[in-house]
Amino acid sequence: MSLGVLNNLSALYAENSLNNTNNSLQTVLQQLSSGSKINSGSDDAAGLSLVNGLQANSTALTQSATNATEGVGLLQVADGALSQVTNLLIRAVTLATETANGTLNTSQEAAANQEYQSILSEINSIGQTTTYNSQQVFTGSTAGTNIFTGDSSLSGSSIDNLYFAPLSSATVGDSGGTVVQSNSGQFIDLSLAATSVLTTAATSADAISGNLVFTITNAATSDVSTITTTATTVGGLIAEINKNGIPGVTASLTTAGAVGDAAGATTALADTGILITNTNASVAITNGTLLDTTSGQVAQAAFTSTKATETISYQIGANEQTTNLAATDLTSQGNAQAALTQISAAISNVAAQRGYLGAQVNTLNAVSQVTTTQQQNITGAQNAVQATDYAAATTQLSKFEILSQTGISALAQANSLQQEVTKLLQ
Repeated sequence: MSLGVLNNLSALYAENSLNNTNNSLQTVLQQLSSGSKINSGSDDAAGLSLVNGLQANSTALTQSATNATEGVGLLQVADGALSQVTNLLIRAVTLATETANGTLNTSQEAAANQEYQSILSEINSIGQTTTYNSQQVFTGSTAGTNIFTGDSSLSGSSIDNLYFAPLSSATVGDSGGTVVQSNSGQFIDLSLAATSVLTTAATSADAISGNLVFTITNAATSDVSTITTTATTVGGLIAEINKNGIPGVTASLTTAGAVGDAAGATTALADTGILITNTNASVAITNGTLLDTTSGQVAQAAFTSTKATETISYQIGANEQTTNLAATDLTSQGNAQAALTQISAAISNVAAQRGYLGAQVNTLNAVSQVTTTQQQNITGAQNAVQATDYAAATTQLSKFEILSQTGISALAQANSLQQEVTKLLQ
């Protein structure tokens, strides 16, 4: 190799190696200081995506355990109130049994009835004043209270819909209903075209025409009511459906692929639309030619039966029973005997209602335990992917520190080597 000074190749090689070593050293120091071996997309793009997904799952599961715990608190408040109602009814049994006996005079019967009416008033008060988070508990709303748990994905989510029957002296206890589980849903594809797949996806701001009609049949009374939507945008329609509180029915904007709808000649997995979760067999949905006019939809939006959020709900049955004590009194032996029969039925119905609430407490406690265990395992998986291996990192640190020192020495030697050329000119 000829000896020249035009380019100091040895110094360039040494400098390049030293720069690479310093970059590697900085990466190791960042891993050691942060505790994470993935600090940017350049470290591990696939690993970063996986870690972010696991973090979302972990965060959702942590909150889900809290949601379940809050649901248990709500149920326990209701159960505690019904426990006091039972105590009042047991006292009412004593009064009714005493009054049914012929040894009491008129004034004594009136005194017993006065206490009995106070008991009924207290039951009314319990029904009206029992609250959780400043909201009345015993509303009798058929929409119920949704306790949502999940891992931030549709397939990993579930809803426990809690029903709290109305509580008053005219409606004491609740029995005859059934707890059902369902994950049925209907998907309305708002990106359907007449002959080909639309390239414009539907959004919440899109204008719509037409409507949806919800027909609700009361299983206990066979009464039929209808709700017709009037929203003019996709987002407005979803909000309206959720606000109406139709029992077992919720709506969200999603894609055909997310709900498992197969792609075809006029559909694509990326098509967007409204997923309506309907776990109530008493609710029928009719499509009033709902169209997304912004995305250019020209074909009628079709319903596709698909999987929705797993939901456990209470369905009011045809044999639903509550007890009406409002019309009872203890003003005579005959009335007391009749009231005694009603009071016994009320105690039975309250016990049935408390049984339902207790079963839901157990369900939510189980959900909380499952989500907590799942969150721990997901955190462990995230840790395995993301956490710095300090044994390996410190080994790399020592390696790169030595290489940095030797690189600097090599660069110094390469630079000094060029100085030898000057000796030839002396």
